[in-house]
Amino acid sequence: MSTISTQDIQKLREATGAGIMEVKKALQGSNGDMDKAIDLLRKAGKKLAQKVGERKTSEGRIGSYIHTDARSGALVAIACETDFVARTEDFDTLGHDIAMHIVALRPRYVDESQIPADIVAKETAVFMEQVKADGKPEKLHDTIVKGKLQAWYREICLLRQPFVKDDTKSVDDVLKEYVARLGENIRIVSFSVISL
Repeated sequence: MSTISTQDIQKLREATGAGIMEVKKALQGSNGDMDKAIDLLRKAGKKLAQKVGERKTSEGRIGSYIHTDARSGALVAIACETDFVARTEDFDTLGHDIAMHIVALRPRYVDESQIPADIVAKETAVFMEQVKADGKPEKLHDTIVKGKLQAWYREICLLRQPFVKDDTKSVDDVLKEYVARLGENIRIVSFSVISL
């Protein structure tokens, strides 16, 4: 087992925002490998997000972003459990970054639960017609259509989109990282884009 230095701990804390003990455990669990330690912290964050995911979110704040051309901007309502967390710099950064993402990628819904059933049915029918026109075997039609629907969700649903500042993560992954960092349930309630 390699020796974990204070510099390694500090470097990983700066990169992830995780607490000292979590960072130290991750570094020990990965034998000092930074990339593996980051993966361990991300997995731990997802587990925490699942645990706190049902807790009530009655506090929060509005995040905002105005694009540099001053011709488009976004507002995003993000909820959390306490006003203490809502007033932190981390929470403010999350709101700004999510609003910036919204301006850049223009999602239409927070997640697929917000898409009206008639719109999903219409898209499903369009995808089925495409699959039939492509001459795919009939037994594969449903599977291919499901795959096309998942790709469509990634285009139009905020939580499914690749995060604009790091496309190796989805917006949902970023949200879970903040849940792990701040220790509270956090959810995106709604958003609005304004353009000239």
